[in-house]
Amino acid sequence: MQPYTSFARVTPWLFALLLLAASALPAQADWFGRAPDVESVSLEEVQALMAEGAQKGDVVLVDVRSPEEIAVSIIPGAISVTEFEARLEQYREAKVITYCTIGVRSADYAEKLMEAGFEARNYEGSILDWVNAGLPVVTPAGEATRRVHVYSKQFSVPPPYEAVTR
Repeated sequence: MQPYTSFARVTPWLFALLLLAASALPAQADWFGRAPDVESVSLEEVQALMAEGAQKGDVVLVDVRSPEEIAVSIIPGAISVTEFEARLEQYREAKVITYCTIGVRSADYAEKLMEAGFEARNYEGSILDWVNAGLPVVTPAGEATRRVHVYSKQFSVPPPYEAVTR
């Protein structure tokens, strides 16, 4: 038996299995289960929205990372999910921009906010994109730092930043 002959027999079953798995996802979800209607914003868009929001007071940047990650550093002006959820009604009419390490967890949170009626966008690339652009990060107390929690050792930050995983 030739190797390709056995592959040809398996391929239709594999294809059927993939179709079955894909049908289990919500109709509007991509292969990672994220809804495509969550708008992603770039670094430049985040900066423009934050500048606009500073003038109008209608933009909030929400860090969805764990308390341990946030304890290392945050993007200046950001608040934690805990702070955001403690004042939900204050932000009901605001543009909410979510971020995490690379944008996956924040996309999920933005989707939940949208389902709850908020105008939410996801900063794709998140804090790693921010520091790769050489922008500042601060401690929760507002002090400048170069330490960035990278969630996993598979991620890195450029010099002069210091990657933290614990």
